[in-house]
Amino acid sequence: MTYTVAALLGVAGALTVDLAVLRTRLVTRAVFWATYPIIITFQLLSNGILTGRRIVVYDPAAIIGWRLVHAPVEDLLFGFAMVLLTLSVWVWLGRRGVQRTPAAGEGSRLLRWGRERLGQRGPADM
Repeated sequence: MTYTVAALLGVAGALTVDLAVLRTRLVTRAVFWATYPIIITFQLLSNGILTGRRIVVYDPAAIIGWRLVHAPVEDLLFGFAMVLLTLSVWVWLGRRGVQRTPAAGEGSRLLRWGRERLGQRGPADM
């Protein structure tokens, strides 16, 4: 399987999850497309550095050959699939009430154990 085929399958899978499986329909919203250029900017910046300095090298036989800021266009497809899938799951979980209240700062069991040993109070204790 070429990188191009894998990238296209990734996009198709992410779109299927967004539109049909989770039904979050993020790609139908203007806000998704209005903010996506921010993601592309940083993706092109990091891909440009990695591929421009030849830290990451692609087999020419595995890609179409079209590049944008040194990076193959397939990277943009993979990036789109990863962002869409992550946001779709995030929105889906949020709609189901997973962690409705912020829990930042509570930390792990190890952090709570350390606080107990030191006699400090955590945010949940206040």
